Amino acid sequence: MHVYGFSIAANVLLSFFPFLIVMVSLCQYVLVWPAAVDAIYFALRDMFPGQWSEWMIRNLKVIVARRGPFQIVSVLVLFFTANGVFEPLEVALNRVWKVTTNRSFLRNQIVSLGLIFSCGTLTLMSLTLTAANRVFLDSVLPGFPFTKLLATAFFRLAATPVTIFLLFLIYWKLPNTDINWRRVVPAAIFVGLAIEGLKGLTLFFWKEIDEKFYLEYGPFEYAAIMVFWSFLASMLVLGGAEWSARPLEASTSSSPSPDAVH
Repeated sequence: MHVYGFSIAANVLLSFFPFLIVMVSLCQYVLVWPAAVDAIYFALRDMFPGQWSEWMIRNLKVIVARRGPFQIVSVLVLFFTANGVFEPLEVALNRVWKVTTNRSFLRNQIVSLGLIFSCGTLTLMSLTLTAANRVFLDSVLPGFPFTKLLATAFFRLAATPVTIFLLFLIYWKLPNTDINWRRVVPAAIFVGLAIEGLKGLTLFFWKEIDEKFYLEYGPFEYAAIMVFWSFLASMLVLGGAEWSARPLEASTSSSPSPDAVH
């Protein structure tokens, strides 16, 4: 599981920024919605504390501006890059569920693209709610000192169910077998809340984390933090999958059945 966790984390490092480019380009050039673009930057500041978020936002703005208007072929290439995280994740989930045959590369890419579109749609919905909420607060409470705090609280409340639903889709559809959706709901809820808790701990101890990684990794600090954090999150995801599969192991050890997964 450590091998799968680090493989997933490495693909998160390679996939995250292309996904951001697609989301910002879509909101900026297709939807022409500045509030949604601001909501993406707002979410990045909430997820990545300190100078990390400002560094990421600055580079994201430059790259999106340099790429120019929304291009379908370019976006498809970015989606192909962004779905790399699902290939090692599928192999890991197949092993958890005792599935001996993985999907072919083409089938994995098709399923992964479906999940990427689902992730993008749900993320866009969450950002839309955040943007609408910020516009509403600014219009109703202009100059109110706690507007940013209220917007942050709303964003986190909206992001938590989105995270849980994404985990549910991954647990349910990514393994190369039929799984009863009821079996993965508790794990999706628990792991979703655990990941939000991990984000909270990261923000709380950010000063110590920032100093520690800077002293050990220097200019590679942010990349190392993202890989390490993604590794911890992936271990939570795989742990939740293993928890969902435990009743299967208990039933197959006593009386094997071809419908055990259900």
